[in-house]
Parts: sequence; C-alpha cells; structure tokens
Amino acid sequence: MIGRRVAVTADRVARWFENFEAGHGGASYDVSDGALHAVAEDGSTATARLPFDRRYAGAGRPDAFAEAVTVPDRWGLLLVRKGGFAVARLAQRSIVEHKIGQRHVQGRTKAGGQSQQRFARRRDNQARVAYEAAADHAARILGHSLDALVVGGDHAAVDAVLSDPRLQQVADRRTGGWLAVGDPRRAVLDRAVVDSCAVLIDVANA
Repeated sequence: MIGRRVAVTADRVARWFENFEAGHGGASYDVSDGALHAVAEDGSTATARLPFDRRYAGAGRPDAFAEAVTVPDRWGLLLVRKGGFAVARLAQRSIVEHKIGQRHVQGRTKAGGQSQQRFARRRDNQARVAYEAAADHAARILGHSLDALVVGGDHAAVDAVLSDPRLQQVADRRTGGWLAVGDPRRAVLDRAVVDSCAVLIDVANA
C-alpha cells in the first residue's frame, strides 16, 4: 500500500470519491470511528474525516458526508515559525481580525567554542522575543470565546507561544490537526483558512 493525505474542500468531496471509484473499480462505504471509510475493488482505501475534530455519524455516502462539513462560528488560527507569526480570529470562513509579524532570528553558525555559545544564546533570545510578540497579539486577538483553534508552523514555536498564561483557555480549544506552512505571510494565512476548513482524506493505493 502507498499512503498519502489530501485536503479536499466540501464542495469537491463527492466528486473526489467518484474519481476514486472510477480509478479503482468501484468502492463500498461504511462509517466508523467518526469517519467515512471507502474500500475499493482493488483493495485501495480512503478514509475521510470532518475538519475541526468533528465526528461523522451519518449515512455511509460521500454526498451525505459532504453535507455534514461545517465551520465553527468563532475560531482562531495561530501559525508560528522562528522569526514570523500569523494570528487570526474568524467567523466561519471570514477573517474578522488578524496580525502578521516578522522578527529577525539569526540562522545557525559554523563557529565553535565560546563564539558558538554566545551565538546560540543570542539566537535563543531573539526567538524568545519573537514568541512573546506573537503571544501578545494572540492574547489580544484570540482572547474571546473560541470554538476551535487550528495551529501550524513549527511545533516548538507554537508550544512556546501557547505556554503564555494568557492563552490557557485558547490553548484548550486546540484541535488535533496540524498545518505545515512556510514563513507566515498573508497568502499563507489565506491558504491556511481554506485548509483548516477542508476534509482530510487518507488514501492507501493498492
């Protein structure tokens, strides 16, 4: 089996499964563990899950699954990498408020000894300042009642920002998904909104 994961918008889910059936000789469906499962005639499989950690318990059909895709009324996005962050509060698919920021964090050095140690301390301090700035904006923008929080970027950076005591309630709304993004820019943020609302389908081709 060769596995991959694809993100599919709700309006394309039914067509995606039509193409899956056409390419693998038909398929049968069932629902279990909050997901829609498809098993094709050639042994290939596809498992679709609703966004925002929601569980599906409807009919075992792609069209019914697509109709069950919903977006929270109030949710947030937090993307953090060393040197950059993007934070946004949304009403369904619309950005209500956001902030994108960049902070200079030096790259790695090949120097050794005490020079390397001084460089590492300076780099760590720069990263800490960047995370503090991200936390300040996150506390201001996301400091409302949220139904969900989607995060992405660098794992350690996101954890550092969410460790801020002001963000404890926000962190409690964090979903299990993860967005692999580059340095946060407006285009990256806009793409993250689309991906957050998309259905994730795990495919294993026979």
